[in-house]
Amino acid sequence: MASAVTPPRGMRDFLPGEKAKREHALGVIRRSYSAHGFDEIETPVMEDIQRLHSGLGGDNEKLSFSVLKRGIEQSDLDAAAQSDDAQVLADLGLRFDLTVPLARFYATHRAELPPVFRSVQIAPVWRAERPQKGRYRQFMQCDIDIIGDASSLAEVELISATLSTLDALGLQGCTVRINDRRLLIGMLDLFGFPADQHDFVLIVIDKIDKIGTEGVVAELRTKAPQLAEATDALEAFFLRPDAGTAPAFGRDAIARSLPEGIDADVIAQLSSIGDALDAGRIHFDPFLVRGMGYYTGTIFEIAHPDFSFSLGGGGRYDGMIGRFLGTDVPAVGFSIGFERIVDLVDLPDEQATDSVVVLHDAAASAVLLQSLKTELIASGSRVRLERKAKNAKLQLERLSAAGFARVASVQPGVERSADLTFRSLGH
Repeated sequence: MASAVTPPRGMRDFLPGEKAKREHALGVIRRSYSAHGFDEIETPVMEDIQRLHSGLGGDNEKLSFSVLKRGIEQSDLDAAAQSDDAQVLADLGLRFDLTVPLARFYATHRAELPPVFRSVQIAPVWRAERPQKGRYRQFMQCDIDIIGDASSLAEVELISATLSTLDALGLQGCTVRINDRRLLIGMLDLFGFPADQHDFVLIVIDKIDKIGTEGVVAELRTKAPQLAEATDALEAFFLRPDAGTAPAFGRDAIARSLPEGIDADVIAQLSSIGDALDAGRIHFDPFLVRGMGYYTGTIFEIAHPDFSFSLGGGGRYDGMIGRFLGTDVPAVGFSIGFERIVDLVDLPDEQATDSVVVLHDAAASAVLLQSLKTELIASGSRVRLERKAKNAKLQLERLSAAGFARVASVQPGVERSADLTFRSLGH
């Protein structure tokens, strides 16, 4: 029995209707980002393997696909076996996100770019995920980044552009949860967690949406009993009377939702973002973590009341580009989770308004058919020539499902498109 012919695991084919929906959503995203002053760039799908494994990509580096060197010989295989590191056989890798390529792009072209560079990248990335629902090995990312602006205006522009784009896609009710990594670290210090345990503790706190505050405390007690005193302080903070309430996004409100002693300057910087945005669409979340270790300041995620998962996120990563240039350059970015939102987007009816089918029999002249098609295209229609099938009902149902709105048959005496009589396919 022949095996099923399917794409590689974690990768997908898209039928015409699905592809049309994706392209519609991508078009809306591109137009919205352009309206907000961002310029689209393109980077190669591969980068040098050393760059992809330089510590800039966090845990995603473990999921990268490597590309073997050309001309590998037996001696290379023997050397790799002796070193117990197959990575030495690779010199390139598929990008696992768009941030590392952007950092390399900026380092390469800095002299040609404006002092504050606003970029758009919309492209596929690849990760060696364990395929499951909602997790793919190839997927689309839609990133906007601002490089060269250390002020909170950069965050304001990114959040504003992202919310406008979600609105343009028809996703009403989206909000943005905001925090700052410096506030998180400040809290851990105040609770008494030693610096060398911060990464571990943040990984556990990052699970709060799934396991709750009780689960976070229980996991810390189980996995790190030596941190009992600091865990007690964290638990007490979780159990404070006003815990769980969403504060208004202002300096005083943010300060009241944090332990005493947190850096007031960081609170002021964070609250200034809210001053420039719609206060009803942004919320401070003191335990928003975001897993990427390269974030240095503000972090944010897109929330929607109908979904338990985030629809995108980002943050400030001021230290990344300096790894290429040797001098720090401020940078902040926001990414929409395209694969999550595309299923929530409706394709507008006007996509099918001018889609027509011209049915013909086998004896029809190719010259005539092409002439009719050319005239209809020139009038603004999307046109398909299709031979009449024996099962006309099934054929028309299939064409309607494919998005075609009208159909006409080539009858004797038809010489021009004006001679065709179109009927609706029921849209």
